[in-house]
Amino acid sequence: MSFKEIDYKTLQINPFTKLNDEWALLSAGNAGKYNTMTISWGAMGTMWNKPVVIIFIRPQRYTKEFVENSDLFTVSFFSDDYKKALGILGSKSGRNSDKIAESGLTPSFTFDTVTFGEARTVFVCRKLFGGQQLDDSKFVDAGLASSMYPDKDYSYFYFGEILKVLGNDD
Repeated sequence: MSFKEIDYKTLQINPFTKLNDEWALLSAGNAGKYNTMTISWGAMGTMWNKPVVIIFIRPQRYTKEFVENSDLFTVSFFSDDYKKALGILGSKSGRNSDKIAESGLTPSFTFDTVTFGEARTVFVCRKLFGGQQLDDSKFVDAGLASSMYPDKDYSYFYFGEILKVLGNDD
């Protein structure tokens, strides 16, 4: 489990399949206290002349507290071999269980934030903008608000500058 730095401009990924089909882990915190959650919504691109990811977190998710209180977060991508582990991390809360131990993944700490040793690719991100909650009155397609947020628990979104991309050949 040795990570090597990769130039983000050389990445050959499809953001549509990476997030929607393969999923990723959003993690924040440090060796003292951290949490992670599975994500399948987000965006990648350029904003303010910087490479960025945009992540979305519902207000009740425990990981939101860590992202809110951290300068850095990671978005980690895995091979299909870890789909079951990502399913556990997306369906359970770290607030009242040790879902990370249950997942079998190995926490790894780098740049004063957390990822997992089994990750294939990791984006180490610095928060640029965040804590803004989606507003149901701003949905042009009102059906999206009602179908995606039936409980009106509108996601918060954060822009993170990709500071480092780490690859793991193991």
